[in-house]
Amino acid sequence: MKFALIFFLLATFVQGQSAANNQSGVRSTNQHADLLREFNTSLEQVIAKVSPAVVQILVSGYGPEKSNGHTETDLIVRQHAIGSGVIIDPDGYIMTNAHMVEGAQRVRVVVTLPGGSSQIDPQPIRSQQIFSAKVLGRHKRSDLALLKIEATNLPFISLRDNTRVRQGELVFAVGSPEGLRDSVTMGVVSSAARQTETNDPIFYIQTDAPLNPGNSGGPLVDIDGNLIGINTFMLSAGGGSEGLGFAIPAAIVKFDYASLRRTGRVERVAIGAKAQSITPTLATGLGLSRSWGVILSNIEAGGFAEMAGLQVGDVVTAIDGRPIDSYPSFVEALYLHDPEATMSIDVLRGQKTISVSIPVTVHHDKVDDLADVPDLQRTFLAEFGMFVSDLTEAIKPLLHADDLDSGVVVVAQAAGPNAISTGVQSGDIIRAVNHTSLNSVAQLQNTIHELKSGDAVVLQIERGGALQYLAFEMD
Repeated sequence: MKFALIFFLLATFVQGQSAANNQSGVRSTNQHADLLREFNTSLEQVIAKVSPAVVQILVSGYGPEKSNGHTETDLIVRQHAIGSGVIIDPDGYIMTNAHMVEGAQRVRVVVTLPGGSSQIDPQPIRSQQIFSAKVLGRHKRSDLALLKIEATNLPFISLRDNTRVRQGELVFAVGSPEGLRDSVTMGVVSSAARQTETNDPIFYIQTDAPLNPGNSGGPLVDIDGNLIGINTFMLSAGGGSEGLGFAIPAAIVKFDYASLRRTGRVERVAIGAKAQSITPTLATGLGLSRSWGVILSNIEAGGFAEMAGLQVGDVVTAIDGRPIDSYPSFVEALYLHDPEATMSIDVLRGQKTISVSIPVTVHHDKVDDLADVPDLQRTFLAEFGMFVSDLTEAIKPLLHADDLDSGVVVVAQAAGPNAISTGVQSGDIIRAVNHTSLNSVAQLQNTIHELKSGDAVVLQIERGGALQYLAFEMD
């Protein structure tokens, strides 16, 4: 059943209405009304299937301050957020957006559990239950996170990556826009694979189904109730839904779910080559035989791609037998490849087709910022207006500080009128306060407590591998 069916039904219904003055018109009208009722019943059945697996997510914690639509990544403020998620395993595994749980200190999930029915109302009785949730992992680049609640036998939607998404097909978005639980909107797929920026490795399903704040993390489903994506963001000048909604495709959701559940982070395959989209201008300038598709723009020295004989300028035509006609299809093929198997790649070099087999390596996405470090223990220093952490083994590689044994890491600055201006930045390592070298956050706290208003404070910090002093007075 496609979106065009709606127009057909409405058109035939109107035609039937105009002929209602004669007997044949009456019969026609009744037939068309029956079709509409059947269509309506089908939609109700889809939502009844999907809705119980959709949860509301309540988050409290710290997140980046936003001012005039811009995010101040180094300024952290106390935040509360409401979003959506979808249960994808009956044992309490829930997928949502990574941005929903960024900086979260407490995550709760509102689950609607089905019950029995009464003689007065045949509709199933549903009860709501609130669970505490643990964030098992998050992937900032794809904007996906995996939560776990202690519950079993929950309603869920299976993750499948073989459901083909077609432009123009009817879809439904389910979530909690503006905190209104269990809300459903309807639209069509505007694009099955949309890049919001050229050569962005992540692509989306674009839909005109209305999305609003709170829909983030909820499912986008087709008319059979298949999960085809996780709603992630909208493009809007006025802050409301303008028919430009975007969802993360199910293939990426399934891959990230398996990786996050297994290791708490996303692991992808890498072949030692980078690609980009072919544009008509690029094709003309390089004299390519086609003005669309994907071209290899970089080959790492000593990598598997170079060892297999691939070259810069090769046009990728297929991976593992899957046709590659765009950059999104190239990224999807990498996502779907088995890390334990070699990868087969077909390329076009001039007029010659070349096929190679390439071993792959497992690529661990680097943590984008300190807020993404799993189980990062942050301490708020009210006197300095900043969040700090001990220099742990998990943080050292991110700061290129593997050889350091002491110091305190600045995770973020706190926003607000009472925040003191210290000059520190996120990622700085505080090595000493005045003449006191630091080994831990606890030692820093004790040192600060001995300072009085008006005292001079000199921080010795390490930033980008170089030492420097920052001086200020205590308020």
